[in-house]
Amino acid sequence: MSDAKPPDDGRQRIVHVQLVEQTAIRRRPEVEHERAVALFDLVEENQQFQLVDHPDAGPYRLYLSIEDNRMVFDLRDEGDAEVDRITLPLTPLRTVIRDYFLICEGYYKAIKTASPSQIEAIDMGRRGLHNEGSDLLRERLAAKVTMDHGTARRLFTLICVLHIRG
Repeated sequence: MSDAKPPDDGRQRIVHVQLVEQTAIRRRPEVEHERAVALFDLVEENQQFQLVDHPDAGPYRLYLSIEDNRMVFDLRDEGDAEVDRITLPLTPLRTVIRDYFLICEGYYKAIKTASPSQIEAIDMGRRGLHNEGSDLLRERLAAKVTMDHGTARRLFTLICVLHIRG
């Protein structure tokens, strides 16, 4: 799982991402902001996203959804033809996602009333958990996908957003 970049031909990256949700969910403004930033940054800044079984494929259109307690990565080419469909059980990610939600809740409350040093301490914990979730995601997908750390971080954010039920 090195962050070594492949030859920069621009193909081993995500050029479009869409969250596929079964129902319309109204989320808090903070969550919607995180979602929008993660979607934008994922498309604009991902450096490496390469399918192990399709090393010459890409760039990719990615459709993320949750089906039967599994994360689904529906990967398509630029013409929207299916390239691969990867499913990832969510059980191994549940604890870190739950902990991340708890610390985010504390962070959103703290920014209204806490001192700057308290907010900073909570934010450091939040970033640490986010990194832990991103690393776990990279580990779990390593047999199927090679990706850089920043891409994994943004995907972890989107997985968390899809977990919010309302």
